[in-house]
Amino acid sequence: MTATGKSGYTGLRIIRRARSRGFSFYLVEVIVWALMIAVALYELLPVMWMFSTSLRLPGESYELPPSFFPTSWNWKNYASVLRSEQIDYPRFFYNSVKLAGINVAAVLLTCSLAGFSFARLRYKGRDLFFFLFLASMMVPAQVYVIPLFIIVRNLGLIDTHLAIILPALTSSLGVFLIRQYFLTLPGELFDSAKIDGAGYFRVYWQIMMPLVGPGLSALAILTFMGQWNNFFGPLLFLRSWEKLTLPIALVTLEGYMGSGSRSEVLAAIMLSIFPVLVFFLIAQRYVVEGIALTGLKG
Repeated sequence: MTATGKSGYTGLRIIRRARSRGFSFYLVEVIVWALMIAVALYELLPVMWMFSTSLRLPGESYELPPSFFPTSWNWKNYASVLRSEQIDYPRFFYNSVKLAGINVAAVLLTCSLAGFSFARLRYKGRDLFFFLFLASMMVPAQVYVIPLFIIVRNLGLIDTHLAIILPALTSSLGVFLIRQYFLTLPGELFDSAKIDGAGYFRVYWQIMMPLVGPGLSALAILTFMGQWNNFFGPLLFLRSWEKLTLPIALVTLEGYMGSGSRSEVLAAIMLSIFPVLVFFLIAQRYVVEGIALTGLKG
């Protein structure tokens, strides 16, 4: 075989191999997408059932097998929740927004300050303090709930929103997340600012903070969702009806021994998850980016 014939044969083999690899890659991509769509649909089935059941008449909410699509469009269930005499839904909604908003603001401030300190400052015992801080994440909340209740009671904060706000002023997970994000920033920024005479707080507030927006957004969403769904804290510390939060209202609406209207309960749940769902869908890119960058450095 001539050299030209050999080169042509080799080129044909390369083209065939490229084509075979391209088909294999395309096949794997199709399989991955099919699996992702199947998992997404599987995760959406409970939400679809809640929405469809929230639009049904109370007598149709227990039908078996369950239907994942609305059989009727009874929007009166949502109006009944908002005008319910059993619960003051707008008041509970406001309380949840208030506590979640204050909690998010406090966590962003304290965790960013601590994360900046652990990431960029040099002082004796820094790594030990950070290790102890992370060790607190290993302690279940049930272990310290009794000492926490005693402290709150001795401070006279029972049946006040401060009993919910003060224990949640900071977060070990938040400090870890923001510290890792600060470590992804070039150290030259910090050094240049110090050379120019900027103090630590100015470096933190004017130089570093604008660059950690995705990390702060991720922490804000995670904190908001955690406080929004907090059931144990309000149940433990709050007594007055007008100070309770939305999770308590949902349980109250269910009635004694589940005797309440299932359709109205699910309508209330849909109303409660809608703000969080919209907030998360808008900022989900920041959540993924903020969490992914926590493992880049150190």
